Amino acid sequence: MARYTPMMEQYLRIKAEYQDAFLFFRLGDFYEMFFDDATRASKELEITLTSRDGGEQGRIPMCGVPYHAADNYISQLVTKGYKIAICEQTEDPKQAKGVVRREVVQLITPGTVMSDHLIKEKENNYIVAISEFEDDTFALAANDLTTGESMATILAGDHHEVIGELSNLAPREVVVNSESVELSNAIQERMTVTISIEDDTRIPETLTPLSDHIDQPKLLHVFGRLLQYLIRTQKRSMDHLQPLRHYHISQYMKLDVNSKRNLELVETIRDKKRTGSLVWFLDSSVTAMGGRLLKQWVERPLLKQREIEKRQELVETLMKQFFERETIREQLQGVYDLERLAGKVAFGNLNARDLVQLRKSLEKIPEIKQAVSSLDNPYAKELGEEILPCEELVKLLQDAIEDNPPLSVKEGQMIRDGYHADLDTYRDASRNGKDWIAALQMQERERTGIKSLKIGYNKVFGYYIEVTRSNLPNLPEGRYERKQTLSNAERFITPELKEKETLILEAEEKIVDLEYSLFANVREEVKAFIPQLQQLARKISELDVLQSFAVVSEENRFTKPIFSKERKVAVEGGRHPVVEKMLKGREYVANDVMMDRDREILLITGPNMSGKSTYMRQLALISILGQIGCFVPAESAVLPVFDQIFTRIGAADDLAAGQSTFMVEMLEANYAITRATQDSLILLDEIGRGTSTYDGMALAQSIIEYVHSEVRAKTLFSTHYHELTTLEEDLDRVKNVHVKAVEEEGRVVFLHRVHDGSADKSYGIHVAQLANLPEPLIKRAEAILKEFESESDTVTKPEVESNTVTKEKVTVEEEEAQLAFFNEEAKRKPARTPAEKAILDRLKSVDIMEMTPMDAINTLYELKKQLKS
Repeated sequence: MARYTPMMEQYLRIKAEYQDAFLFFRLGDFYEMFFDDATRASKELEITLTSRDGGEQGRIPMCGVPYHAADNYISQLVTKGYKIAICEQTEDPKQAKGVVRREVVQLITPGTVMSDHLIKEKENNYIVAISEFEDDTFALAANDLTTGESMATILAGDHHEVIGELSNLAPREVVVNSESVELSNAIQERMTVTISIEDDTRIPETLTPLSDHIDQPKLLHVFGRLLQYLIRTQKRSMDHLQPLRHYHISQYMKLDVNSKRNLELVETIRDKKRTGSLVWFLDSSVTAMGGRLLKQWVERPLLKQREIEKRQELVETLMKQFFERETIREQLQGVYDLERLAGKVAFGNLNARDLVQLRKSLEKIPEIKQAVSSLDNPYAKELGEEILPCEELVKLLQDAIEDNPPLSVKEGQMIRDGYHADLDTYRDASRNGKDWIAALQMQERERTGIKSLKIGYNKVFGYYIEVTRSNLPNLPEGRYERKQTLSNAERFITPELKEKETLILEAEEKIVDLEYSLFANVREEVKAFIPQLQQLARKISELDVLQSFAVVSEENRFTKPIFSKERKVAVEGGRHPVVEKMLKGREYVANDVMMDRDREILLITGPNMSGKSTYMRQLALISILGQIGCFVPAESAVLPVFDQIFTRIGAADDLAAGQSTFMVEMLEANYAITRATQDSLILLDEIGRGTSTYDGMALAQSIIEYVHSEVRAKTLFSTHYHELTTLEEDLDRVKNVHVKAVEEEGRVVFLHRVHDGSADKSYGIHVAQLANLPEPLIKRAEAILKEFESESDTVTKPEVESNTVTKEKVTVEEEEAQLAFFNEEAKRKPARTPAEKAILDRLKSVDIMEMTPMDAINTLYELKKQLKS
């Protein structure tokens, strides 16, 4: 280390242990930063960069933030993904020999923040640890430090599976080992997240009770990594950590990253906001913890039908028993965030106002318990029995804590009178002393005749009698001792006042110290109730989400779905819940969706803006709503339990990964068709648009054929390739449906109504007209379209929906010649088998003049296929 001043050497020694963090180094009333930290922080926080003497090395960069305003600056850095090491003085400067000892007391990271203004009330703040193993498996452990919740799972596959699960958890920080470079890079390419390193995977002895029930080494390995990181960064008690919960992703419907984004489950695609998402629509929860659980349920729909139906039945009961539901909602409004209050208790950053919130919350529980128990539902009875009021804790808080305590825990006025005898004694002395002071002021005014005489107090001089200079002659001789001289007054002290001052100040000092000690003891007693509070929070959260489902279902005319084991979809009058709400009173056109074993792929045609994508999404959302236990937006609904939902709706370039729109589209399509089962739902929108027309049609048709014959999943496939509608004739389980549109006076009117059969045309120019393209441009497009439609010698397919213009040309003459050749050959060589006779009969029935080039290609393909068989 180069020669610096002793204090800077101390700074550099500490900074060497926290290279990946800003070191907030406490100097008096400021947190100072030096060297590169100062240079970067001044830019990130927009504060002045200065310098100071560093010793032999000369002046060094420096910047700082006031201690009392540090939270605001820390928030800015954490929000940007940085870590902050808080370095405090750990000895009294008066007792120090040389440089005051300093140590890092906490490392604040994006995944471990506890401050209320750094976390979202209705979202978890997860930190996730990952361990990867040689058998191509990964173990993930997640923790929300604000609530103490811990859970872990094992994944098989590649990095894609890991990123998919991370998208569900949405962590702000991921902890890996120092050798997981490839995994770290893959995560950072796809997610905005802070990557941290922890190589120690031993579970600390003091925390082994959290995982005693787990017998899988991989889970223990990753949980150890997570715990070691938390201990190293937080450096304090974590008594609120809950036992590790082992969850299996196979217990829930699988929703990959693309599906979550395309269906806008938790945020919108355009602006990444909660408003406009499914969670936003569903959220009539009253408590913050209920809001967090709602988000978890939406991201993890159930697969076990009985568990789904249990939720549904309680939602139905809450809809029927309106008055009990309103009682529950009313009482829940007085319940604060029990989970995060328990976390604050354990962390030691709880104040007296938090304890008042806790007490008020617990006082609501008996009435909630009674209302739930009175519901006519066995699940409700069970839930009511599990809601435990914590009467002993309520009594403690009622006896100990004032109703309106100050925000600071070191100003006194927190503890109730009658809670502690010594405190009552000191308070009596303080109160009576102040009464005595007031009486003395009146007495001295009468004795001296000085009406302006007053008795005051300040921290430097204590109590004093103040007399203006003009009234000094009226003071009696020998009684008053001069204490301080002001410009227009004198301050005095008397023996009686000095004696009372000592008594009052000693009492007030002892009151503040004793109150803080008593508050700390109460806080420690509350720690013993943390497991009960967490259990209570889980039950209250569950109740809150279910009552939210009941409110939303009733307000929006939802119906209870029926689940069929026959892989049947029968939705009558289905609606897209979010779109309907966004219409704000305008009528939403409801549509039916009918699918069964003979109707597994719906090929959807119709113009742009007609509602094809909305129709597809609404089936997915109806299925998700059904499988989280909510009612659904439909007149009636029969649904299968889908194991997975895949969506390929609206692709965009991923330039960072070097992938074009079409490549993204192909990757998403591949992910769906290679992972789907016959119990899955696939939504594919406009596959093949990103390449030439014939390439696109060929890919779209082959994907349909593959899903039809190999996957057998329920599939909605929208397209502008009208040539594909002939597949209904060749593939038994493909059915055409279309979104109806009509022309009125040359303009298109979208009816948004889905009917069986295929659309007659695309209405592309009409849509361009609705977009207010210049009139001359529209007229020219209409003329060009007529030329294309009237050409008989050469048919060139215009590229309407693609990103590139096709160079391929197919002539009708060529197709006619090939079919004529087949006819002539057939005449010269009479059929020798029934199969050949069938081919000849098919050829005789073909009307070449009525066929499109695509029809001709398909016919030739089928004939060749039959000849080879």
